[in-house]
Amino acid sequence: MTDLLIISFRTVFLYILILIILRIMGKREVGELGVIDIVVFVIMAEVAAFALDSPDKKLIQSVVPMLILLVIQVISSYFSLKSKRFRDIVDGEPALIIRNGVILEQEMRKQRYNLDDLFQQLREQQIGSVHEVSFAYLEPSGNLSVFKHDDVQPVLSLISDGIIQTRHLELIGKTDEWLIKGLQQLGVNEIEQIFYCSFENDELKFQLKNDYL
Repeated sequence: MTDLLIISFRTVFLYILILIILRIMGKREVGELGVIDIVVFVIMAEVAAFALDSPDKKLIQSVVPMLILLVIQVISSYFSLKSKRFRDIVDGEPALIIRNGVILEQEMRKQRYNLDDLFQQLREQQIGSVHEVSFAYLEPSGNLSVFKHDDVQPVLSLISDGIIQTRHLELIGKTDEWLIKGLQQLGVNEIEQIFYCSFENDELKFQLKNDYL
């Protein structure tokens, strides 16, 4: 009976604690969870299970690991906000899977993404043929973002958090030198000053970081 009361109390306590931790971690859809988020959730579930399976162990032995996981997640979120390099390492980047109706086989192999998965996700978006697609990106979340030929086409970031996105420049047939020269003509001499830059309607558009406004 004593064990039953302990387990009941711990269940309610851990339920409230995990709710508080999830609130602190922020609002994100399940499909948008990063790798670190998933790792934190899995370990947290194991720690909670240990607390319920071992009523003879002190509850603090489960609470402390959960709080440590929370600290890890908050710190990683801070670095993700401040550093695109960190985001790319942890979460990865979107991968271009289809370009102008052509499936990029090499990129699919790199992402370990097969044709069955691709066609399933196309069908889920009511797209019957890859030839209808101008661009399709496999997002870090695993979702497929699809643009048809008659849709508004995706705008690629050429600079993100002060870092030139060379791969995006290659997709639009431009070079780093072209970008740097174009920005200099607009009065920007330091790439690190730019928070975001894109090329829209044959024109470079950019936003400076708050520190340089």
